[in-house]
Amino acid sequence: MLQCGRRTGGPPVQRDNRLANRHHYSHYGTQRCRKRSRLMPSKIPPGETRGWIVPIGGAENKENDRHILERFIRVSGGSDANIVVIPTASRMHETGPRYEKLFKELGAEQVTVMDFDTRRDCQEPGRLQRIDEASGIFFTGGNQLRLTTLLGGTAVAKLIRTRNAHGVTVGGTSAGASILSEHMIAFGDEGSSVISGSVRLAPGLGLTNRFIIDQHFRQRDRLGRLITALAYNPFAVGIGLDEDTAAFIGPDETIEVEGSGGVTVLDASDVSFSSMSDVSEGQPVCMLGLKLHILVAGATFNLHTRLACAGKLAQTKE
Repeated sequence: MLQCGRRTGGPPVQRDNRLANRHHYSHYGTQRCRKRSRLMPSKIPPGETRGWIVPIGGAENKENDRHILERFIRVSGGSDANIVVIPTASRMHETGPRYEKLFKELGAEQVTVMDFDTRRDCQEPGRLQRIDEASGIFFTGGNQLRLTTLLGGTAVAKLIRTRNAHGVTVGGTSAGASILSEHMIAFGDEGSSVISGSVRLAPGLGLTNRFIIDQHFRQRDRLGRLITALAYNPFAVGIGLDEDTAAFIGPDETIEVEGSGGVTVLDASDVSFSSMSDVSEGQPVCMLGLKLHILVAGATFNLHTRLACAGKLAQTKE
């Protein structure tokens, strides 16, 4: 039987503040980042466990094989699930009602579509009360910058972080997946090369600072920009999500894969050298010691120990 080991001891991962200030935080100001860092991610209260975080790579199956959305309902309470759908990233009016219909068909007890057109909407007591009652919160796809510009720094964003820290499931697809972490890929170039300046980061929702998400990963050839994001700051784990594929990240910080594609996990914690601080924008970057794992359904990765496991995929001899 395969047993997944655990890594103990060793020095803590250090952040290179010089690199961060030059590249990563330059897009929205170091002072604003220091202020924001006091607000996110929310601390988990003693005796409680964080809720599931469920980023989906986009284009999840909504017809005959809806395993991803079915599991989202299960970890949100099953037949008692009380879901709030936030379609703000999308410009299409049918997006919210479509997910409302899907989640009701999958057995959720209550589903509410809650769109936000202005930042003032994010202060309304009725909306805040509805989010506070939810057992699962779901962000649809669209434009992640529309989400951050409308929700960032508002009472709604703070409440969603708090509710996740108290056990509520929060997930999203495509742009709705990118927004979940503290550091969000706003946009960037396609391709597998690691190029300085090929990706732009912005503050995300801030449920956790342990990972950076990229979606439509294999379909849109986004390996290079995710590695570049980690070159700016190797503290986080890079998670690249193929379409119709989700990472179900449990309270124990273990990633479990659901869906038909793969999850690319990039671990830069043992990088021994990076030339990011020495190259000009548009130039290739040298990185040594980067670890890459490809997970499919059945495999796992623990964000705390940084260890991958084949899990039930491993075959044992009789």
